Amino acid sequence: MGHLALKGIRKSYGDVPVIHGVDLEVRDGEFLVFVGPSGCGKSTMLRMIAGLESITEGDLLIDGVRANELRPADRGAAMVFQSYALYPHMTVAENMGFSLRMAGVKKFEREQVVQRTADVLRISHLLPRLPKALSGGERQRVAIGRAIVRKPKVFLFDEPLSNLDAALRVTMRIELARLHKELGTTMIYVTHDQVEAMTMGDRIAVFNKGRIEQLGAPMDLYARPVNEFVATFLGAPHINLISRPAQDASAAHAALWSATARQAPVEANKVGIRPEHLHLSNVEQGVPAQVMLVEHLGDASIIHLRVEGVDALLTAKVAAHEGRVVPGQLTGLSFDVGGALWFSSDGQLLS
Repeated sequence: MGHLALKGIRKSYGDVPVIHGVDLEVRDGEFLVFVGPSGCGKSTMLRMIAGLESITEGDLLIDGVRANELRPADRGAAMVFQSYALYPHMTVAENMGFSLRMAGVKKFEREQVVQRTADVLRISHLLPRLPKALSGGERQRVAIGRAIVRKPKVFLFDEPLSNLDAALRVTMRIELARLHKELGTTMIYVTHDQVEAMTMGDRIAVFNKGRIEQLGAPMDLYARPVNEFVATFLGAPHINLISRPAQDASAAHAALWSATARQAPVEANKVGIRPEHLHLSNVEQGVPAQVMLVEHLGDASIIHLRVEGVDALLTAKVAAHEGRVVPGQLTGLSFDVGGALWFSSDGQLLS
């Protein structure tokens, strides 16, 4: 079992509040991702669950048992850090079996558990090596293995892949997803990388300034963000946000807005359009725009465009054959109105 319930969790450092009454239920066996910008409180929340930070107010329940005052070792949670934190003078096998040795597990049994765990992680060949002989990805696997041997109720991951290069991060994401499927253990994963959040989590909790802005399945949050913050944080490239034009706005700006006006709520202050919902056309057939930058990705292209009177550049993600434009070129813009999101003046999503 690995069911967690957070009820009215608050954290303050002196008179400075950093977590503001979070309520959250983590289902047994799910992979939940905490995502948000630096300083939003996601790592602090993880450390409170682990017992590495005290809880100022509220209750933390693990399998129905209040865990606020339990020692970290007694909570049934195992944490994997960004820094690996391996003992440099110990072999991989000794690092993985250290907690078992401290718990008094006999050598033969300890070796069996370490071997089985190494087989699951595909690092059996590394068991005799010292950490200095390992790559970053191998060290992270060892750190994960050290957590697995404890057979925890909950795995806690604090940005474990941020020290790895881009290609290795992709590989490790696949490995962690496989591991979760094999073990079936509850996992809570902290990251500031929205791509990791979208590709790994059963559900995502989007943190902002010590609060959870939205909780839900990745594509639900992407398609129906509750506010501008969630809309802009999830998605790469970022969503395009276009403000309601003033009376003296440019014709191009007004044309962009009027293209959605038939479906826009009366109180709409901004419209959000995902880059994949913007399309290039002949300049006579759409809103006129100037190409400022083209990023070729192989199967697709990211086109950055300037529309007269709109402060920020707009971004379109188009198929490679659509992206055959060059900086300075004039083009037309059209978009799928069905994918538009409207926001009120205080940034909340409008139905």
